[in-house]
Amino acid sequence: MAEYNVSLGMEEKIGQVKEEIRRACEKTGRKEEDVTLIAVSKTKPVSMLEEAYRLGCRHFGENKVQELVDKYGQMPSDVKWHMIGHLQRNKVKYIVDKVFLIHSVDSLRLAEEISKEAGKKGVTVHILVEVNLAGEETKFGTTREEAIRLIREISILPSVRVEGLMTIAPYVENPEKNRQYFADLYQLSVDITNENIDNISMDILSMGMTGDYGVAVEEGATYIRVGTGIFGERHF
Repeated sequence: MAEYNVSLGMEEKIGQVKEEIRRACEKTGRKEEDVTLIAVSKTKPVSMLEEAYRLGCRHFGENKVQELVDKYGQMPSDVKWHMIGHLQRNKVKYIVDKVFLIHSVDSLRLAEEISKEAGKKGVTVHILVEVNLAGEETKFGTTREEAIRLIREISILPSVRVEGLMTIAPYVENPEKNRQYFADLYQLSVDITNENIDNISMDILSMGMTGDYGVAVEEGATYIRVGTGIFGERHF
């Protein structure tokens, strides 16, 4: 993984990320266009999102509902918004008609709330099931063992469609330490595909962040979530 030079401008940083994606795809025989870069813009001001937009970013990831809603009204209409943080059921109604994809569905109760609110708004909400493969207590997500059962339960809900899986791997200095988690998520997606569950697609694997997205792409990621690697250190 390339080291990120804090003195680089955003254009150079985005170029660096795209080059890393290109190398990972070349190494594994994948097509670059099969990997979508999500600019994780949580805590960042709209001015920085506007700069990223000018540089070609169209997918933006937020982890707080209020922040997504605020920015939604200030950015161009062709932006695709991704809810990547833990989603509380009482906040679902604010974003069902705004998000392109919710990455963080980890319970039937949350999926049911999304289905209910989507029905009220007359939309179909596309979601990913979040799987906590490392078993970290500080992370949300269902277990690998429970994932297929949960997906079967979600599959019968109206106005919601599972498009794939998401995982947040541990923070590590050496991205190779996360390779197994990414390989495991890919294998889980294969296992679920083989179940032939109606209304379920496994086209999307959301995995890999600034420190390890190269390895994630090598293991089959279709969406990578990069914040620091584009915008610099987080603002709290």
